Amino acid sequence: MNSRVKPILTLPRPSLGMGFVTSPISPENWLRNLFMCKAVQQGQIVRRKRRDIERYVGMDRFRDEIRRRGFRAVENRGQVLIICNHEPLRRIA
Repeated sequence: MNSRVKPILTLPRPSLGMGFVTSPISPENWLRNLFMCKAVQQGQIVRRKRRDIERYVGMDRFRDEIRRRGFRAVENRGQVLIICNHEPLRRIA
């Protein structure tokens, strides 16, 4: 990292219990960008890495925002699928 460039935001990494991670974007902006994307506006599904969610906003805050919007989210192998509608879920296999 260039010594002249200063990080905008430094967040603790609660899931690891140690260290810090530097984020170029605030949690508010990250969530705003996520929920303003076209797929969300159209009630589709978006995918994000769990690592990124933890890094930029934290899993607790992310869960709170998902619940507030009435969406659902599922995780598999470090990928989080955000279901941006209120339709019933049905497992097919």
